[in-house]
Amino acid sequence: MIFKKITFFFMLISLLSCSDNSALQNCIQTLPINIATDLNNPELINAQTPGGSANISGGNKGILLFNKNGTDFVAFDKLCPNDACTTPMTFENRLLKCSCDQSTYSVDFGGAPQTDGFICPAIEYRVTKTGTTIRISNF
Repeated sequence: MIFKKITFFFMLISLLSCSDNSALQNCIQTLPINIATDLNNPELINAQTPGGSANISGGNKGILLFNKNGTDFVAFDKLCPNDACTTPMTFENRLLKCSCDQSTYSVDFGGAPQTDGFICPAIEYRVTKTGTTIRISNF
């Protein structure tokens, strides 16, 4: 009898702790992408240092390549998650910013929105580094 009560209690807690992520299904999806470039490319010189970034052609509105710490890189599409915006996002202080609605997205937290009321994250691409070659692709 006690086992049934404990089981019921844990099932109830599990059910109540589930969150609704149906709103995320309405977010903009990524494009098929597979870009390889060399960090020695003069256009990427700023991305060679930790905290540095570079803009790369591709994606929906261009791609931001960000060097997190010297070895780890992240890449985000500069398309504002609010798909009504036609202007590419800008990058400053480790945040992507949409000029249409002033929403911001953190490159340190997977493009998570930093503005209250916004659900959709910035589109993040997979980055692999082999030697000086950077490959940006879908996950």
